[in-house]
Amino acid sequence: MSITENVANIKARIREAAIAAGRDPSEIKLCAATKMNDADAVRQAIAAGVDLCGENRVQELVQKSSENAYEGAPVHFIGHLQTNKVRQVVGKVDLIQSVDRMKLLTAIQDEAARQGITQKILLQINIGNEDSKGGFAAGEIGDVLDQLQNFPNISVCGLMAIPPISQNSGDNCKFFQEMYNLAVDITAKKRNNVSVEILSMGMSDDFADAIACGSTMIRVGTAIFGPRNYT
Repeated sequence: MSITENVANIKARIREAAIAAGRDPSEIKLCAATKMNDADAVRQAIAAGVDLCGENRVQELVQKSSENAYEGAPVHFIGHLQTNKVRQVVGKVDLIQSVDRMKLLTAIQDEAARQGITQKILLQINIGNEDSKGGFAAGEIGDVLDQLQNFPNISVCGLMAIPPISQNSGDNCKFFQEMYNLAVDITAKKRNNVSVEILSMGMSDDFADAIACGSTMIRVGTAIFGPRNYT
């Protein structure tokens, strides 16, 4: 199937999952995870109607930006971000989804202040407590948000999570529900420069479960572009 057909199929599945959960399908945004796909493929996805693009690698972000690949759609950074590459991302993307540690928060604040801008971010939560993944522990997020009152050039727009790889449909519902509950708790404690407009969770294999649990943004790569060729 073509990228256009794949996007249409995913949007139909988003609508179905949202309606089944008693939600408005327009509440859920489709982020095309564009890692290892060239500028032409990105343009096809945008033309097909994805809401935004998400890039995992700084080198690819820079290259595709130079080719105007993202024209017509917002671009988010969704991969692991090294502090020495913050200057190449801050101010170049609409939102950084994968902010996973205080050192990175500090680097983003410093660069945003240098540019005289406010950088929108999501805080990444290691909801499965996996050693192989970055992210703040759910239990420490309150303290992190309190510290962010001293980061005037950062605006927290929500949370992001990558739960453990699931073997069966429904396996990750407990993690998605925990993320939703965390978002509700954060919203109840009103803080300056913090909101939870976005709950980014759910990928190609589990986005219907994520939508059922309150996701407002799903990140889909393989189901749009096909399997990645890592060779």
